[in-house]
Amino acid sequence: MLLEGLYEIQEFNYMEPYVKATVKLNKDHEIFEGHFPGHPVLPGVCVIQIIKELTEKSIEKKLLLSVASNVKFMAVINPEKNDTVEFEIELSQSDDEVKIKNTVSFEDTMALKLNASFKITA
Repeated sequence: MLLEGLYEIQEFNYMEPYVKATVKLNKDHEIFEGHFPGHPVLPGVCVIQIIKELTEKSIEKKLLLSVASNVKFMAVINPEKNDTVEFEIELSQSDDEVKIKNTVSFEDTMALKLNASFKITA
């Protein structure tokens, strides 16, 4: 985990090619002190990192983001109001690459849609 203590996986299901995961954000994590003081927002780059980590957990391989396309941030994730976040990932894997289609939501609100490719590094 790149940012230790930022989130905890509450539920994780991988039934190829689909991943469904629920994570609980730590609203007291130090990243929220700077992004933004008094009005915490989960940084978009952290959402993408969580997606990468969940994909790595699924295929049990290390990945490096190579392409992100159709990145649509649709709602702000405030850990004080919405600390439980749902991730749905559809993945396809070749010898050296993993392609994903992903949605991130909380309650009934879509927060992010993302298509991405990752290089398999190990």
